[in-house]
Amino acid sequence: MKKSLITLACLLMVISAMGQIPEPHVSNDRPPFKQRLFFGGSFGLQLGTVTNIEVSPLAGLWLLPRVAAGIGPSFQYYKDPYGGTTIYGGRAMLQLNLVQDLNNIIPIGLNSGIFVQGEYAVLSLERAFFSTLPDSDGRFIYDSFLAGAGLSQPTGKRSRMNITFLWSLTGNEYGLYDTPEIRIEFFF
Repeated sequence: MKKSLITLACLLMVISAMGQIPEPHVSNDRPPFKQRLFFGGSFGLQLGTVTNIEVSPLAGLWLLPRVAAGIGPSFQYYKDPYGGTTIYGGRAMLQLNLVQDLNNIIPIGLNSGIFVQGEYAVLSLERAFFSTLPDSDGRFIYDSFLAGAGLSQPTGKRSRMNITFLWSLTGNEYGLYDTPEIRIEFFF
């Protein structure tokens, strides 16, 4: 399933790159605050024996031409044959664009970029679902650091699609993240 999802994401990037014309002149002037804001995020859906629904919107700001920071809430509903739970919290991310336009390095017609990303997530977990102790009720806070890299494909003048591969740096004792965590996000 993951391989087909990655293949589909790469295919979408290639299709959206067709017909993209890079701007011939890039101004060194800093754009106004409103133009440096961006919004987006990701949505995940899995239905069947295991149900997993995730919504993670994000609002961010380009601090420098190659550096972006963003924050946003995160909500996840998970249910399997052994029970169900809700996970909610927030995340903050910092992204550094290493290559803004890959076409300048390898002229193959793709205007994709390469970036590295770090993320800090704070989540509220249901103690009864994540603990085997008989007297476990209520919720507890779990925080984690994720780091990785990805590809960014422009889909319009101010919009883009990112495919990001993140690894948990603080352990994954509750099994919240895949290795790697693969995200497809849209920003405008």
